[in-house]
Amino acid sequence: MMDYQTNETNAIFNPTSYSKVAFRKRNQRIKVKLWRQERIIVRLMLLLLCLVSAYTVITMDYGNVKLTEAVSAFFSNMFNIFLRPQLSGRFTTFSLVESLGITIGLSVLTTVIGAFLAFFLSLLASRNLSSGFLSNTIRGLMSFIRAVPTILWVMIFSILIGLGANAAIIGMSFHSIAYLTKVYSESIEEMESGMIESLKACGASWWQIVFQSVLPHCFTTLLSWTFIRFEINFTNAIAVGAAAGAGGLGFQLTMASNFYFDFREIGVMVYMILTIAVLLEFISLKLKEKYIVKT
Repeated sequence: MMDYQTNETNAIFNPTSYSKVAFRKRNQRIKVKLWRQERIIVRLMLLLLCLVSAYTVITMDYGNVKLTEAVSAFFSNMFNIFLRPQLSGRFTTFSLVESLGITIGLSVLTTVIGAFLAFFLSLLASRNLSSGFLSNTIRGLMSFIRAVPTILWVMIFSILIGLGANAAIIGMSFHSIAYLTKVYSESIEEMESGMIESLKACGASWWQIVFQSVLPHCFTTLLSWTFIRFEINFTNAIAVGAAAGAGGLGFQLTMASNFYFDFREIGVMVYMILTIAVLLEFISLKLKEKYIVKT
């Protein structure tokens, strides 16, 4: 008992023990928390960022705008958006629902295109189904595409083929393919190698291995990733609706905010977006309960 207390005292007060702080658990185990150099540096950087941010707010040149008035206007606008949503006649409920349908349709179409093409590319990108050279080539190309944001791809295709829904569809699908190829291939590589090797030993062809082993085994995981990408594409469709002239709720939201400056109409659209987001999350949970939890 004396040895245990001596070790505990040394762990706390020994200056050469990396500043170990010991906490006794109920099961008499000691949880050691090391205050190493990395942890100290991270905390100092966070403190420095907070100080710089505070200094910037205090010393910023606001011109003729008073900080108190700006803060008051901000909370007033937030009050109108979230507590006083109302249509003023520029938009009708039918037009907003129609725009919402365009946004959902754009996200569904780009997700389907991305999932279909990404599935076959992921087979070639998986190291347990393809050669190393081909797998690395596809992975490198997909990494480059993912490094460019979706909105930037949409803008690039808007320059190439003009503004409109076509540029939005191609740009969003382009990024969806790269995203889903990565997650699909990683899911396929997590399979047990014995399953694929046993089919190869039985003389199964490459396509038989894919559709009789890979797809049944990874279906639930691929479905989950596909729905996650659909949620991402829904938010992207709102953003590119105005940027690419694709229409939809994003375009209406831009008109209400940048041209009409009616925050109450913005509130109506925000609540419509939040409703769809919550609905998508609910559907996602139900799909997981039905197809993933039971497997």
